[in-house]
Amino acid sequence: MRRVAALLGAAVMVMGVGGNARAAGPDFADATTIGTHNAYDKAKYTYFAQALDSGASLLELDVYVNSLTHRWRVSHSNPLGNDNNCEAAKTPGELYSKARNQDLGSCLDNIAAWNQLHPDHPPIVFKVEMKVGFNAKGGLGPNEFDTLVSQKLGSSVYKPADLLGGTYPSLDAAAKANAWPSRDSLKGKFLFELIPGTVEQANPFDHYWTDQEYGDHLHDLYAAGKIAQAQAFPAVLGAANGDPRTSRYDASIRPWFVFFDGDAATYVNNGYDTAWYDTNHYFLIMTDAAGVSPAISSTNPTDAEVAARLALLASHDASVITSDWSAKSASVLSSVADRG
Repeated sequence: MRRVAALLGAAVMVMGVGGNARAAGPDFADATTIGTHNAYDKAKYTYFAQALDSGASLLELDVYVNSLTHRWRVSHSNPLGNDNNCEAAKTPGELYSKARNQDLGSCLDNIAAWNQLHPDHPPIVFKVEMKVGFNAKGGLGPNEFDTLVSQKLGSSVYKPADLLGGTYPSLDAAAKANAWPSRDSLKGKFLFELIPGTVEQANPFDHYWTDQEYGDHLHDLYAAGKIAQAQAFPAVLGAANGDPRTSRYDASIRPWFVFFDGDAATYVNNGYDTAWYDTNHYFLIMTDAAGVSPAISSTNPTDAEVAARLALLASHDASVITSDWSAKSASVLSSVADRG
């Protein structure tokens, strides 16, 4: 275990170089950054474009499928309506001014318009929680999700096929070879992470969750020579020790999971072997970063506390740490530390 003094020194380094802990840009999998939980919440940002302005490297969207209206709704707890800060804006000039509470398609429109204003922004991960899962039979499955993202964002999405590079037979093989590009080369790019939702997980009649469904989707697309259609990376949800894929998925789809997502305190306090994620160049998202002992504010800690927490969880091999720190400045939320 690294000593506290080393962690504090790393914290000072992060704060002292204007939000980037190294002069040259690290590879995507060799950095630790900061994300914002539920960034679509109007209490956090008036408009989703402001969440994009925040400097955060990960922004979360909660999505419900509504097969009656054939819509992807964005909301925390209302499956029948939109409740979010995404606006009816499709051009840069319309941002920060239009009606909010729009569907996922409009959120993607906002992202596309914002991207025109900031074409050289650092890579941003969108963590999409499919609250009730997909509904492929109702026309809102993985294929339709891919189509929507592709239509709205096009080449600005870094996709599974980009990691494969026409060279590797699976995402696992590509990650282990550290085929990830540098952060600098991912300027102007977005990545999508998919996780199963809380409603889906609580449904006793649903045994085919988002992660498995999209994992099967990737496997099938690759087998059909159509992997370029896929727009997202499914994540293994929940902190675990060792490789959690072995107990959750069939052998055929395990190699299609290189994103992992779990509670920071569970990883750290239980002494889990997080070096395994870094060694294999997997993308590890640690949530509720404020809750790791010693706990700090989950909404507005000091800049020094954020820097120290970033350094601590970077030493535990996180790729992104998340919390509800939307009140912090872009200079803080855009901080980048060396992983491991």
